[in-house]
Amino acid sequence: MLRRIDLSGDVARYSARALRELLPRAAFDVNAALREIQPLLDDIAHRGTPAVVEAVERFDGVHLEHLRVPESAIKAAVEDLDPDLRRAYQTSIDRVRKAHEAQRLPEVVTEVAPGGTVTERYVPVGRVGLYAPGGLAVLASSVIMNVVPAQIAGVESIALASPAQKNSGGFPDRGILAVAGMLGIDEVYAVGGPTAIGMFAYGTDECEAVDMITGPGNIYVTAAKRAVRGLVGIDAEAGTTEIAVVADNTADPAHVAVDLISQAEHDPAAASVLITDSDSLADAVDIELEERVPATRHAGRIATALAGEQSGTILVADMEEAVAVADAYSAEHLEIQCTDASEIAGRIRNAGAIFVGAYSPVSLGDYCAGSNHVLPTGGCARHSAGLSVHTFLRGMHIIDYTRSALEAVAEDVVNFAISEDLPSHGEAVSARFEAR
Repeated sequence: MLRRIDLSGDVARYSARALRELLPRAAFDVNAALREIQPLLDDIAHRGTPAVVEAVERFDGVHLEHLRVPESAIKAAVEDLDPDLRRAYQTSIDRVRKAHEAQRLPEVVTEVAPGGTVTERYVPVGRVGLYAPGGLAVLASSVIMNVVPAQIAGVESIALASPAQKNSGGFPDRGILAVAGMLGIDEVYAVGGPTAIGMFAYGTDECEAVDMITGPGNIYVTAAKRAVRGLVGIDAEAGTTEIAVVADNTADPAHVAVDLISQAEHDPAAASVLITDSDSLADAVDIELEERVPATRHAGRIATALAGEQSGTILVADMEEAVAVADAYSAEHLEIQCTDASEIAGRIRNAGAIFVGAYSPVSLGDYCAGSNHVLPTGGCARHSAGLSVHTFLRGMHIIDYTRSALEAVAEDVVNFAISEDLPSHGEAVSARFEAR
């Protein structure tokens, strides 16, 4: 079922860039999507709420009297939760909170010279707009992944947006509302896609503009985030989900197959990639896929994703080549199912998150591992990290020098300033020591 690319023994011939070009990857033309949605963003910037209302009706088929969801609807969603689902939500919240609390950063004071200190202080963003998708998959879990680290960072004002749903009375999905209520979030908007990004960035008479926007979404959400970046901060340009599995002949082909299927379930454009040094495992995984995919609830979507150009099996000679390929691919989710999985995981440089061994599937990370599932896609794990407490913090330097500490370095400052033809910079220091 998966197309194969045989790189056995040839990986070392390629540069990292050349290797990336050989690997499966979805076509992801953000600029083309941006051209489509720019008029919408411009309309929201100029007209505010009316433009948002019209867009929600056009795209979601829901006419909103108010963008903001009433608190009563949020409370009702919490009260109506199935007890088993409430427990699952709470387990996720508790574990994500525990893992993310360890990311707190202390204030650090460094004395760089006698009487001269530089303090590194971490200050939370003032107001954030968090986005939870509601398209093919309605992700209540994304509410947890966005809200918990923002709360731990100390963000004072948190707004959440998710698409209006016809079958939820024009409100966002009830699971999303319930999780928001469990987390104490009462500012929720029934607005989705690039419309939500524009609302957050430009503000309306109902929704105050934010300082930062985070959360996953489709290509149009990604394009909207690119368009408003600079006006507001964003977490990343996260695209359609992807999984890569590094496996050898000790891996259970059923485990590999169900994990590849699990991510293909998200979207027809989702990427599922197997990297292996075992032809027999690749054959066995294909057999498992052929048997399992037709029995899944979203068989059409999954089959399309697995057959797409973004998915495939990469054959390598050994685990050394597998590591090189995995680093070049830089997967959002990387599973290691092989002998010495922990050792192999320790050699990986580029991945959004790494899942080690047969009992750490990506699905665990999607919900209850404690890790964050908002991760870089499209190879961006080479330079970007997943959502965390750090996302919502800004490092700020505080400089505190005494007279003697400044005087000790004054000549160096003046000489530096003169060398750059900025003599007034130097005078700003030397004038403090002139006789008056």
